[in-house]
Amino acid sequence: MSAVCIEHLSKIYAPRESWLRRLRGSTGRGLQALNDVSLTIEPGEFFGLLGPNGAGKTTLISVLAGLSSATSGRVSVCGYDVSTAYAQARRALGVVPQELVFDPFFTVRETLRIQSGYFGLRRNDDWIDEILASLGLADKADANMRALSGGMKRRVLVAQALVHRPPVIVLDEPTAGVDVDLRRTLWEFIVRLNKQGHTVLLTTHYLEEAEALCGRIAMLKSGRIVALDTTAALVSQVGGADLEEAFVRIMRGDPELENALPSTAPADEASTPEVA
Repeated sequence: MSAVCIEHLSKIYAPRESWLRRLRGSTGRGLQALNDVSLTIEPGEFFGLLGPNGAGKTTLISVLAGLSSATSGRVSVCGYDVSTAYAQARRALGVVPQELVFDPFFTVRETLRIQSGYFGLRRNDDWIDEILASLGLADKADANMRALSGGMKRRVLVAQALVHRPPVIVLDEPTAGVDVDLRRTLWEFIVRLNKQGHTVLLTTHYLEEAEALCGRIAMLKSGRIVALDTTAALVSQVGGADLEEAFVRIMRGDPELENALPSTAPADEASTPEVA
């Protein structure tokens, strides 16, 4: 059974209708954020999802986490469909979002205890203590969330995602704008969890992190997967010195790569369908 299975996933955001458009009886054009995306992530993989801003990475994660509904296609986590078996799928998933979202009325420990309660976990303090120590938060356990720096708040977001010991961990730009110490602490802990069998899905703009950590990588561009292979194979196929060079060439659509990368689109699909 796959840790994550995405089959022909498409997401179209409906156009915003202004009162003037409604008065005229006209409609805008929707935004196709994902277009027939299919990929499978196996248990225990450290998988990278790369792409420029607006490529569809966060939309894919939102659908995976049940925060957004797919227009078409199917998504499952550990065999549980995110639409029809939402509770089971959500328990199997821990998501670290890009945004710093926190409740200002609680301490760090209280925040993690409340998060544990969402998943029906009581007497979870031993694991909470281990997470706090592993993320360098032990001395902040009784501090109010409002008193923490941005980097410390991000550590708490990571702790919240891990508090129910999910088999699949999703990290959406987890080290954006954080210091070197947090990056090192975070990756040491995540790598340890990955070696223990947890599946990790990472999105990042720090390509040196992806190259060092990810066994396989998918690259998204305009809602489509344009490359999917092992990290070493992608670099080799493109002929670049490293993943960053390979990424730039693929995103630019270098004509020399036309036959270098295997096709990731359906054979009968020639272009992105127009959305009315």
